[in-house]
This record gives sequence, C-alpha cells and structure tokens, in this order.
Amino acid sequence: MNIPLINLKAQFTPLRAEMLKSLERVLDSQQFALGPEVKALEQEVAAYSQVKHTLGCSSGSDALLLALMALDVKVGDEVVTASFTFFATGGAIARLGARPVFVDIDPRTYTMDPKRVEAAITERTRAIIPVHMYGQCADMDPLLEISERHGIPIIEDAAQAIGATDRGRHAGSMGRIGCYSFYPTKNLGAAGDAGMVTTNDDALAERLRALRVHGGLTEYHHAEVGINARLDGFQAAVLRVKLPYLDEWARARREKAERYQQLFDAANLPFGVTTPFVRPGAEHVYHVYNVRVADKRDALMVHLASCGVGTKVYYPVPLHLQQCFSYLGYREGDLPESERAALESFALPVYPELTNEEQDYVVDCFKTFAE
Repeated sequence: MNIPLINLKAQFTPLRAEMLKSLERVLDSQQFALGPEVKALEQEVAAYSQVKHTLGCSSGSDALLLALMALDVKVGDEVVTASFTFFATGGAIARLGARPVFVDIDPRTYTMDPKRVEAAITERTRAIIPVHMYGQCADMDPLLEISERHGIPIIEDAAQAIGATDRGRHAGSMGRIGCYSFYPTKNLGAAGDAGMVTTNDDALAERLRALRVHGGLTEYHHAEVGINARLDGFQAAVLRVKLPYLDEWARARREKAERYQQLFDAANLPFGVTTPFVRPGAEHVYHVYNVRVADKRDALMVHLASCGVGTKVYYPVPLHLQQCFSYLGYREGDLPESERAALESFALPVYPELTNEEQDYVVDCFKTFAE
C-alpha cells in the first residue's frame, strides 16, 4: 500500500466544483487583496472561534509578527515561549530584535509546561507565547493566571489548533491575541500561505488592521511603520468553502486517533509506542498524530517508508539548539523534554479520508518491524 502522511487530493476531490465556483467569484469581482471575501471569512471565523475580532493576513508567521508588533515588543525585550515548536514562533520574536526565552514542554502533551514559565519571567518580559501543539491547546488556566499576576499578555500560537478547545474555550480566544495558520496542510488549509489574527480587544483590533497594511488605515497615510500582510481574496474564498466542514473533519480525525489507540493496544508490540495523550478538559483536533518510540525511531521510520507509509518528524531540532539561535547561549541538556521529544517522536498519517484498511496496514507495519 501507499499511504501518504497527508492527502490533500482526497479532501479536494469532493469539494472541487464548489472550490472552482468560489475562485470564479473572486475573478469576477476583481477584488484580490482583502475585499469582500476576506471580510466574510473574518466574520465567519470570528463566529466559529467565539472571538470579537479576526483579521485575515498573509500567513501564520505574519500573524505572530503582527501580534508582537501590536503589543509593542521591540529590541531588548524578552518573550517566553516553547522551544519545541515550528520555527516561526521563535523567528517572529527575533525579527523584532527581541530575545526568545525558551522553556521546556510537558512530555505528554508537547505543550509549554506552565511550571517552567514563571521562573523564566524577568523585568524585560513583554509577552508569553504558548503553542497549541499538534491540535491540542496548552494548559491555559495556569498560564492565564501567571499572565494576570505579572501583567504580561499572552499570544496564543494556535497555528495547528483551530477548532480545538480548552475547558470549552476555543483556541485563539483566550489570550490577548491569537494566531492561526491556514497553510495548505493545516486542518483548515488554504491553497497557499494564509493566516489570521484574533482578539477581543477593540483597540488592538484597530491597530492590527493598520499594521497589516503598512501601518495605515487610510491609503497613503501611515500612523506607524507596519508591514504588508494582507490576505488575498482567492485564499479567503477557498477557506470559506472548507470552514463549514471543519468540525466534521475534526470528529473524523478524533475517530482515527481512537482507532489507532485500539490497534496499538491490541498489537502487543515488543517495544513501547507512546500514543497521544489528551489532557482532561481539552478537545484535540489531531492536526498531527504523534507517537514516541525510544531508541528505535529512526530505524522504524525507514521500515515504514519501505512499506509505503508516510511519516515525518515534527520537530527534529528544538529551537534552543538551532544554529541561528546559538547567540542565546543554550546548550544541549538545557531543555531535556524538548530534546527527548525531538529524538523519539514522529507523526503517522491521520486525515478524515484515511480508511480502516489503511490504518490496519500502518499498525501491521509496526508488527513486521518487530519480527
């Protein structure tokens, strides 16, 4: 069998006619940058995610950058975030001349360990960025308590987690600002780069709108220096087609995750496979189905590839050990859970269209590796 890690064609095929019609609508309007499709998407995502304001932008990376700019993070400031995440989280901080302060993760959820955050706060800390990793929210209650006690705003990196909830609250609705990515492989994916910023703060929303168009809400008049981070109409149109299916797709992903659990429980493998842990009070949307195998991971991945099963390591090098951040002074061993996750974890195929037969085959390939 050939089972890709991600199968975008399987999602696109039943939506093809509707998708093409939406693109024709943009072409007929000739409104390509922001415009009515973006405004409609913003309203629809705001209602879905239970937030007051959403602002479409050019990517999840730019969403993070805009959020930091709106909170006046600048040269010499510090921002506390997780090391075990995609590069954009730390990169946005560094781009503004601020210093990323990396903390370790909870090894079960791969999200920021709240117990590590308070010790990382200094008088220069200007924001905290928890990452809702793999489709599960970080444990937000203790982080929100730390935020309130120290007067430090939270930016939620919800790039992987639209639709996920923490104690009934939607990812992107709990901090001062939330950031979504709509990269094509995300649960809600565009046909290229796209992102969104969320907030319940009227003043922040107004400033974010200006920052995404070079710092000015009126053409050729700029209150401050912003960036060009507009969302285009084509991407908004694609996302509007997909959004009504998002909850249905999330339910299907949870069903696939539950079935994987049953299959692994029944497999009686001679080596340990740690399957995803769902924190009490959290609803996981399984952007990634991540498992852990100590010692044998790389050899197992080679075997799975030979069987035609797609896998991927998210993420092989934690940010604190990336070459570009060597100036921060971190060393191997500083954040042991992040480093161990990088060495042991990898993703298996999980998407709504994945069949029972394909899941059976994936786990059977684990069995043949053990023989």
